Amino acid sequence: MTGDLQNMQRKQRMNSPIIELDLHNLNCAQAQGEIDRALADAGPGVYRIRLIHGFHGGTALKKMIQEEYVYYGHTKVKRVVPGSNQGITELVLREY
Repeated sequence: MTGDLQNMQRKQRMNSPIIELDLHNLNCAQAQGEIDRALADAGPGVYRIRLIHGFHGGTALKKMIQEEYVYYGHTKVKRVVPGSNQGITELVLREY
């Protein structure tokens, strides 16, 4: 039952306009997997994915995000912008 509830919550989250992913305590490979999964699951109503990576310990994640989604690019990501503080980066999928 718990798995069904988690899947339902995940589907609801993937259809909200902004998806938030907390990447704390993940290494770069794990974080990239979560980001790629969110990009693949993002419904047509999603226009941003907010990546919460932290500032002090999140600099490696921030660098990975810049390299993978700015330098190499992704078909769904239009641009990458800083969030409301240094520990957040946002992937813009479409303009609202």
